[in-house]
Amino acid sequence: MSAASKPAPTACLALADGTLFYGQGFGATGQVTAELCFNTAMTGYQEIMTDPSYAGQVVTFTFPHVGNVGVNPEDDETGDPVAAGMVVKWMPTTPSNWRSVQGLSDWLSARGRIAIGGIDTRRLTRAIRQSGAPHVALAHNPDGNFDIEALVAAARAFSGLEGLDLAKDVTCAQSYRWDEMRWAWPEGHVRQKDAKHKVVAIDYGAKRNILRCLASAGCDVTVLPASATYEDVMAHSPDGIFLSNGPGDPAATGKYAVPMIQGLLEKSDLPIFGICLGHQMLALALGGRTIKMNHGHHGANHPVKDVESGKVEITSMNHGFAVDSQSLPAGVMETHVSLFDGSNCGIRMNDRPVFSVQHHPEASPGPQDSFYLFERFAASMA
Repeated sequence: MSAASKPAPTACLALADGTLFYGQGFGATGQVTAELCFNTAMTGYQEIMTDPSYAGQVVTFTFPHVGNVGVNPEDDETGDPVAAGMVVKWMPTTPSNWRSVQGLSDWLSARGRIAIGGIDTRRLTRAIRQSGAPHVALAHNPDGNFDIEALVAAARAFSGLEGLDLAKDVTCAQSYRWDEMRWAWPEGHVRQKDAKHKVVAIDYGAKRNILRCLASAGCDVTVLPASATYEDVMAHSPDGIFLSNGPGDPAATGKYAVPMIQGLLEKSDLPIFGICLGHQMLALALGGRTIKMNHGHHGANHPVKDVESGKVEITSMNHGFAVDSQSLPAGVMETHVSLFDGSNCGIRMNDRPVFSVQHHPEASPGPQDSFYLFERFAASMA
């Protein structure tokens, strides 16, 4: 396309340092401010946009083909998109997939999420890697009129994710039961009818497929809000406790979540399994600490080493905070490490069936490299 025929920009991404990216807007119109991250996954854009762990973030997709298989209700990880916005290299094409029920742009528009295409995502990703996850303002205006000074000012005014408890915004409002199992051909999602273990899952922003994996492992799952107390949990007489994924600063969420977990550790001998934010909550409850990462880990191609077996798993990750392995107390072992940067990806107590991982074993990146963790949790309750 020649410069003369190139369409005028209808969207603008403004970074807090004043850097501007112009492109074509799609999805909803308007403006949003958030932290900007990048995700290296080649598939799963719908699951990423509906993952509650992305609350407060605009996601840059490094893979250029986004939207080509459309969207469908079965692939939602929660009811509506949670990520604040989307940045892609190429505008979405007409979807071509037998499971598609709607185009990506229409789906985003109906759910109030802004997206921008035609962006040099390699340049943007390099900037994030070099300088850390920036604060941004993303605007979509079909008329192409933007108040650039106001956009940059909005990006600079964004508070950031440090110190921010976002779990309270994405957790369930009340408890509920879950019995839907993992998708399988040709039946699709079937119901768990022979559960052997009663599990209470604490919802800090739980993905549906995590709950499906628990059900497929033989668990009768009751989901409780993030604010659940020790008494709330024990009222269900569980055989085990699951701590879910979620967004925001773990130290902020930990102000009310950690006392509950510490109560479980002190007053019961129940197996505990955590994923992502749940992993960080467990580490804090055991006496560790968490740190903000430069640009985090977001993608479906992250190699993680199980330090006990020596096995390397290809995992899916989505986190901007990490457990500081140097802060783990005696009696707590580091079980998994990232082969990208050596950061902590798993812990367990030496003398109790209490363990957690930073990565997402339910997301099928390997595709089944990490499913054993759900089986380990079920076995610990047997």
